[in-house]
Amino acid sequence: MPPKILIADDEQSIVVPLEFLMEQKGYQVMAAYNGEEAIEKIISFNPDLILLDIMLPIIDGFEVCQMVRSNPNWKDIKIIFVSAMGREVDIAKGLALGADAYVTKPFANAEIIQKVREVLDTNR
Repeated sequence: MPPKILIADDEQSIVVPLEFLMEQKGYQVMAAYNGEEAIEKIISFNPDLILLDIMLPIIDGFEVCQMVRSNPNWKDIKIIFVSAMGREVDIAKGLALGADAYVTKPFANAEIIQKVREVLDTNR
């Protein structure tokens, strides 16, 4: 069974190409457009990895990350922040909250694919 990836981002212009890219690489993909929907999809889809934007409506990505990390049932879910918030303090906060990696927007397709592979490979 291919790894499952949840893309949580409120920008269609990011979600659609990321979905296509991840599906091309053989991953099973689902999208969420706000933090609340991301939590619902985590429950129903049980992803192996979340590509998580920080600036999400309703519940922001930092809070989603905290919720995932505080739930023992989700301890194996990998998280990669994908955000335009590229300051050192933002990256440090994301990693301190338990993200496995942090990619700043804009990103190259090869960069995001490589990061997904690296993060997924760490638990195989």
